[in-house]
Order: sequence, then C-alpha cells, then structure tokens
Amino acid sequence: MPTDPRVPILHVIETLAERYLKGKVKTVKLAMLTLLSEGHLLLEDIPGLGKTTLALALAHALGLSFGRIQCTSDLLPSDITGLSIYNRDTNQFNFIEGPIFNNLVLADEINRAMPKTQSALLEAMEEHRVTVEGKTYRLPEPFFVIATQNPRHQIGTFPLPESQLDRFMMRIDMGYPDRRAERALLTGRDRREIVAGLEPAMDAARLADLQNRVPTVHKSDALLDYVQDLLDASRRSTHFANGLSPRAGLALLHAAQAWALLAGRDAVIPEDIQAVLPSVVGHRLQP
Repeated sequence: MPTDPRVPILHVIETLAERYLKGKVKTVKLAMLTLLSEGHLLLEDIPGLGKTTLALALAHALGLSFGRIQCTSDLLPSDITGLSIYNRDTNQFNFIEGPIFNNLVLADEINRAMPKTQSALLEAMEEHRVTVEGKTYRLPEPFFVIATQNPRHQIGTFPLPESQLDRFMMRIDMGYPDRRAERALLTGRDRREIVAGLEPAMDAARLADLQNRVPTVHKSDALLDYVQDLLDASRRSTHFANGLSPRAGLALLHAAQAWALLAGRDAVIPEDIQAVLPSVVGHRLQP
C-alpha cells in the first residue's frame, strides 16, 4: 500500500502545535495551508506571542533554508534583495545575495519599514525574483514569506496599503495561550533553543510534491457558484469600502483545496471554504 503523502505534514502540524507552540493547532495548520497553496502569510499581533518561533519551527521541521529581515525605518531595499560589490582582484562586480534568497523568509515588523522597502519585498513575493542593477535573479523554490505586523496603533509604523495587503494569502493572529499552555512555557526551556534541535520531517522535494497536488483537488461547479456568491455578496454589501477581488477568490479557493487535501478528501466542500474564509478575507475587507 502506498504511503499517504500527508503523513509528514500532519506530523509536523501536530508536533509544532503540541511541543513548541503549545496548543496553537489551527494557527500552525493555517500557516501550513498557506505554504502548501504557494501563498504568503501575514501574522498580526503584539510582540512576544510566538510569531518568530512559528517561522523558525516551520523552517526546521520542513528542512527549508531560513532568512530573517528585521524591518526598521532605515532598512533599504538592497538590505533585502542584496547588492553588487566591486572585487578589485577580478575587476568585476560580485552580487551578494540578501536574506530574501531563502526558502522561508521572516520579515519581522514589516510595517516599521518605509513604503519603498515594503514594495521591494512585496514585489519579490509576487514575482519570485529580484532585479538588481538591471540583472534578474530567481528566488529559490519553494519560496514562502511570513511577515509579522504590529498593531496599527503602535508608534513608528507605516501601514500597508490595501493593494499590498492583498498580496498575502492569509492573515492570522497568534492570540494569548491558555493558562495550561502558559504554565508550560513559564516552567520550560526557551522555545527557540528547543526549536534549534528540531529534526526535519521532510525535504523541499516532498513539500513541492504536495504543493503540486493542491490544484488537483476537485472543485465542482456548485462549489464555484458558492465562491462566486460570496464574492458578489461582498461587492454588493454596504458594510465594506470595497468588495473582494478575483485574486481574493483564487486565494480562498486554493486555501480550501489545501484544507481538503489535509483532511484526506479529493474534492472541496463548502465547509472547507468556511474554515479558511476569515483568515483569507479578513485583511481584504475594510469597513
């Protein structure tokens, strides 16, 4: 009997939620769904709730290279993409890759970076490549960005405009741990020390195989009607400044396909749409 390809991913979700993120099963699952759907993830919450730990744990558990960008007001686009440095010995310019050249990139506090720097990162997310001094460089595959964002009321932030928020497939928050989980955190070792010793449960090739399976999950005409009805309802509603775009519809459908795949089904059902809907559309609908 062939091995179920979902087993390593399900093992990673269970392990990370129980050992490293203390009960955050749905948070870990939604992050994994975003990766399987080849999207990018926005984490919005106050500092200290485990956003960085989630990114590190995913990279270690999936055998992915990891890069971190600490966004500040003086961060330049070249600090993300890399730059060319003149080599006197060869009389040539050598390109030095920036942290964006990793499988999983954590952009910490993205709304503390200037809009120009934000745009450079978001362009790389969309195109999976960067252009430096007229030369284009491909980014590694798989390529997954997790950006963290401070609440808007905090000092020194540059809010992402709606067009850039739309580049993120999902936005989720970590939330406070329950009392039992918090006690385990208070009495245990530092989580980042534990994560550093996490052995990979799979490699990039097996992850790519699962990513290729997501679009093959069947979506019936009735299911597509349901998705379109939701999009139309958002556009007709007087509660939102703008309705959902076609890109939002695609993100919703792909996330639901990944949810169905992890559930062991070969077709999407309305409950799959409902499970991922808040995380997919919450940052796209403005009151």
